[in-house]
Amino acid sequence: MSTLNSLFFLCRRDVLIAFRHRQQALNPLLFFVLVCLLFPLGIGASADLLKAIAPGTIWIAALLAVLMSLDSLFRTDFEDGSLELMILENQSLTLLVATRVFAHWLMTVLPLLLLAPIMAVALGLSSNVLIILLTSLLLGTPVLSFVGAIAAALIIVIPHNGMLLALLVLPLYVPALIFGTSAVNNAALGISPEGPLYILAALLVLSLTLSPPAIAAALRTGVSQ
Repeated sequence: MSTLNSLFFLCRRDVLIAFRHRQQALNPLLFFVLVCLLFPLGIGASADLLKAIAPGTIWIAALLAVLMSLDSLFRTDFEDGSLELMILENQSLTLLVATRVFAHWLMTVLPLLLLAPIMAVALGLSSNVLIILLTSLLLGTPVLSFVGAIAAALIIVIPHNGMLLALLVLPLYVPALIFGTSAVNNAALGISPEGPLYILAALLVLSLTLSPPAIAAALRTGVSQ
């Protein structure tokens, strides 16, 4: 089987598994919605205040939703031996893990992007800022997935590693969070958001090129232990 066929079937397999376990896939989505809706209850219903915190609220909710889905990224394959077979296959492990992370983003994070405009409007964000919000999330959330996958691969041998995973990942998420919210805030204030968006694009390129080899190396180390 060619490499492209292998990648296609791997992506198709992950999407089908996620679809069959819809409840597990919907948990991050439900968490995202609840966080966005509970913020107004906690801080008050002031329209100006909600509009000011809307970019940060949506970005933090998306960040935490991605974080809570990372542990299942490689865990099932590690426990049933599929991961070891994937490593032993005559295919590039780097491309295989990149496909796995892409499938994870497709089934877990992409629905968040579809709901983000609704949550933004509910928080009072003006409609002319929605394009910048979606652009920042489209550039930033793959960074969250790929960087988080490195940490998930590093500690895959540790069971119940949710707290350790959060401690490893959250500091690495700070740049994407800062520049993602800055782009939306700039657009809301009438300032050009191009600078933060360009930095997010640079982070995306770096994560796409550097993360898959690091993930593959971490998985090989974990399986060999």
